[in-house]
Amino acid sequence: MYRAIEITRADIWDAALLSLPNPHVLQCWAWGELKAQTGWTARRLLWVAEGEATASPPPVSPRAAAAVLTRRLSPRLPVAVAYVPKGPLLDWSEAGLVEAVLAGLEEEARRSQAIFIKLDPDLRADAPVGKEVMKVLARRGWLPSAEQIQFRNTLVSDLTLDESALLAAMKPKWRYNIRLAERRGVSVRPGTVGDLPVFYGMYVETGQRDGFLVRPYSYYRAVWERFLRDGLAHLLLAEVDGHPVAGLMLFRFGPTAWYFYGASTGQARELMPNHALQWAAMRWAKAAGCTRYDWWGAPDTLDEHDPMWGVYRFKAGFGGEFVVGIGAWDFPARRGLYRVYRVVMPRALALARRRHRQLSGT
Repeated sequence: MYRAIEITRADIWDAALLSLPNPHVLQCWAWGELKAQTGWTARRLLWVAEGEATASPPPVSPRAAAAVLTRRLSPRLPVAVAYVPKGPLLDWSEAGLVEAVLAGLEEEARRSQAIFIKLDPDLRADAPVGKEVMKVLARRGWLPSAEQIQFRNTLVSDLTLDESALLAAMKPKWRYNIRLAERRGVSVRPGTVGDLPVFYGMYVETGQRDGFLVRPYSYYRAVWERFLRDGLAHLLLAEVDGHPVAGLMLFRFGPTAWYFYGASTGQARELMPNHALQWAAMRWAKAAGCTRYDWWGAPDTLDEHDPMWGVYRFKAGFGGEFVVGIGAWDFPARRGLYRVYRVVMPRALALARRRHRQLSGT
């Protein structure tokens, strides 16, 4: 049997996450704190074995963890939504533990008066454990979500390989482009907090070119500064003749580095600065002790007509494995309101996208 306890100290929480399988940066303490600026509040729950003493933190052996983000939809009405980003974290092959954690999250949704609670753990849909978890979720009344907050699928590179093996796994053209960038004077250097305005400027240009929404600088500055300061992020800039032409931001937590943000200008693209950046990022992550490089995002289906196909081809050229996830699942704690929400929210998102295209001229 298991019971849930709330954790209110950052050091205890992050240490507990790092003791569990596949710790994710979106479950760490800092991410929950940053989401507060957009109206979310975080409640952090650890599951321990019944009877385990927890009077003196940290718990001896946490068995599962879930940082639950909750946001009120109205200041006047008791209506909220809840989300466990890239969690919960646990050994999903332990059937009794899975049942206890899901029951706890369902109760948390009711306690917080949420319409639903969403989860999207890093589980492979094509693996036996992932298939079994989807059966358990469906049996308990969870539904595949129409609203995927994070990418369902991704690519992952195995950083336990040595550098020669990593290069050998790439497509020949990608190896050639890495060498080409070096021969033609592309240099890659670590960035600092002082480089964030330049990086943001390139990110805005990338968003305008590729048609994705870019938030105000104040939002990214809060995230990037905090994560750089806490050692959870690493900024790299590619330069030609001393001028930045591209950059990327890695997030790192435990054994994994994630390629979260990429930016480039229209300058010197023929010199392949993005290939040089990614190779430098993989080498940095490996040297930092990471065993996985998560490319963070791939198409739902491998179809050349998918809007992400070009991005996927670029990432796949570096030799990462295509990973199909189980995606997001919702537990509708208030079924009537959930049915209404599923109709209203897609329309609201479509309206927001139209407004963005009108403002950006795309």
